[in-house]
Amino acid sequence: MSNPSLVSQPGHDRPLEPFVHALPKVELHVHLLGAASAETVLGLARRHPEVGVPVDEAALREFYRFRDFAHFIEVYIQTNQLVTTPQDVEDLVAGVGADMAGQNIRYAELTVTPDSQLLMGIAPDELAEALTRGRARARTAGVELAWIFDIPGELGLPSGERTIDWVERYAPEGSVGFGLGGPEIGVERPQFAEVFARARALGLASVPHAGETTGPQTVRDALDSLGAVRVGHGIRAVDDPALVSELAERQIPLEIAPTSNLCTGAVTSLDEHPFPVLRDAGVLVTLNSDDPGMFDTTLEREYQLAHDAFGLSMADLADLARAAVDASFAADDIKIRISEEIDAVVGELLLES
Repeated sequence: MSNPSLVSQPGHDRPLEPFVHALPKVELHVHLLGAASAETVLGLARRHPEVGVPVDEAALREFYRFRDFAHFIEVYIQTNQLVTTPQDVEDLVAGVGADMAGQNIRYAELTVTPDSQLLMGIAPDELAEALTRGRARARTAGVELAWIFDIPGELGLPSGERTIDWVERYAPEGSVGFGLGGPEIGVERPQFAEVFARARALGLASVPHAGETTGPQTVRDALDSLGAVRVGHGIRAVDDPALVSELAERQIPLEIAPTSNLCTGAVTSLDEHPFPVLRDAGVLVTLNSDDPGMFDTTLEREYQLAHDAFGLSMADLADLARAAVDASFAADDIKIRISEEIDAVVGELLLES
């Protein structure tokens, strides 16, 4: 719960940006490829010029100007063709870890799409080893990474079966979840029920995307058919009051990424974004950056946006940071440590008041 002393000071004169930076943060919805900074992607593009991804920053920014969600998927698939070796994977992970460290992100559950890399010719065991090496480099930078492995929905059930086959044999240490990404339109969630059952049998949490570009029924299918315990995006649940009530009652976290929703056309403006309505209804919402390298954002900017666009106070932002910790699959000792760090930052703010 918010500290009442802090809530009573929505106009506290401490600048927002330093507070957001100092706040220890957890990110639950961020994709390995989409999180890569422009510098990292440009390095890969120059390493693999045959793919046709721009090799200078201005052109890359234009390349990342998305017309709609379908265009975003098209660009994402092309960019994925840059990742063809274990070294590419390791460098991606390490680069993302370094970027996160610069934002005071303590822990992140990084979504990886193994089938995409396997189809690019990386050997199954080498993919797992590259992830492990990259994770170790991120830990050296001060960020603890965990893995969520997702199915690229556009490749259908065969990809789901290849993905779970790889996970069953090669999932590296730190694997915590199993997801489903890519387009929602035309990709019915129930078809993946058996794949997700196999993942849950391994102890992996079900965290599919749903209700980003389709209606609340997709969220319902994620809960009922895939056993979702956390939902990627989920914003269209707002269109079904009964579903919103259930999400609130069951405290099913939603991984919300406002800038992503705006860039892909899932919402046309932040004024109409469902985040405030869902939060006010008691749904457990978290802030995330999704594909920050492609959407020119950071998790810090998402926190600042929540203040500017949704009117959240510093106390509210601290509560969002705590919600992400609670909704994570981190070990208890990590959760306790980060929660204590959040309390310390809030305590410093109160001392300054």
